[in-house]
Amino acid sequence: MTRRLFGTDGIRGRANEDPMTAETALAVAMATARVLNRGSHRHTVVIGKDTRLSGYLLEPSLTAGFIAMGLDVVLVGPLPTPAIAMLTRSLRADLGVMISASHNPFYDNGIKLFGPDGHKLSDEIETEIETEMEAGGNGRAKSAQLGRARRLDDAGGRYIEFVKNTFPRGLRLDGLKIVIDCAHGAAYRVAPTVLWELGAEVIPLGVKPDGININRDCGTMGTEAMQKAVVEQGAHIGIALDGDADRLLVSDEAGNLLDGDQLMGLIASQWNGTGRLSGGGIVATVMSNLGLERHLEGQGLTLARTAVGDRYVVEHMRRSGFNLGGEQSGHIILGDHATTGDGLMVALQVLSAVVEAKAPTSRVCSIFKPMPQLLKNVRFSGGAPLEAMIVKDAIGNAERRLGKSGRLLVRKSGTEPLIRVMAEGEDEILVAEVVEAVSAAVLLAGAKAAE
Repeated sequence: MTRRLFGTDGIRGRANEDPMTAETALAVAMATARVLNRGSHRHTVVIGKDTRLSGYLLEPSLTAGFIAMGLDVVLVGPLPTPAIAMLTRSLRADLGVMISASHNPFYDNGIKLFGPDGHKLSDEIETEIETEMEAGGNGRAKSAQLGRARRLDDAGGRYIEFVKNTFPRGLRLDGLKIVIDCAHGAAYRVAPTVLWELGAEVIPLGVKPDGININRDCGTMGTEAMQKAVVEQGAHIGIALDGDADRLLVSDEAGNLLDGDQLMGLIASQWNGTGRLSGGGIVATVMSNLGLERHLEGQGLTLARTAVGDRYVVEHMRRSGFNLGGEQSGHIILGDHATTGDGLMVALQVLSAVVEAKAPTSRVCSIFKPMPQLLKNVRFSGGAPLEAMIVKDAIGNAERRLGKSGRLLVRKSGTEPLIRVMAEGEDEILVAEVVEAVSAAVLLAGAKAAE
């Protein structure tokens, strides 16, 4: 069956337009309840969200669907995606739901589903849910067996303590001045609190959500304000989270940006030195820089690559015994502590390295020299650009030009109508030329499809 709703990170779309409507949310809840009905015990669902205006639309729709099926619902309000995964396990719930479109603009929203173990549901289960939705089954609860909903007032506090407990005992952040940009998103309360409670001087940005400013010129999608604040305030480090706080980017004291590859390299070296690293290396996606791979090889470690999407990273980690993996975008999974990416938790690992080294962030976190790499996102309005002969020819020509000294990756985004064109190689000019050539072919193919 071809999946119509679920992409690489749940269901996502423009709010109040198909498929991201109240009707779809209601149907998803009811179908999910039927698919995941395990045993005769009273089932519980944890529902969280970020700060988007449309959260007020989707949260009650999902709640109504679960209640109609006889499930109890625990509402926790705006909290990071990893908090929902953690609370699902902590509360022994049967399902966790996060309402968020992650780094997308406010007008988009999404639904992410977690199983009782805190891991995102598999592709197979998501396909089952879609099949159940199309079948249109009912099986509602009888009137006396309807579910109930309640709010968990201390959910934020529980998550704060959970994250703090991953910071090495005996260490504090005293003396560190930290800029933290919460993207006006889900971590706007908890992230500054964690850093302050560990002793840092905190300069918060992006902590005034109004429903429509999430990810707008802030957080991981607009790091310039964070980088500028680091330099102007004389901070030691800057941290930018995305809208649901499952990923981060870091700035050193000079305002230079450090991506997920650098941070994974740092944590891998740190954990390998203390015997904590499992699997003999890390798991990353096809997007990660060759410089990271060569750096790890120099330490006798491996880099296992997966398709783009944190779910595929996590699946490989679990299957092959790794405890560290992630994406260049800053979505990093610390398998000993979390089941999904957690930007705040990763930030604490980075901060612990800075504290222990007693050295500037630039010296601690710049682990390797990246190979020239360029990524361009090409938006299309319809059709299948990657099937067009003009695009296939452009890709073949680009691969021949790069030869064995580089890589080309062209793929369709799983969350937006974009074709992502990435190339890397030793010749920066050549990399730019092949990316531009393939991107132009995609644009031309899209224009022809629209005629």
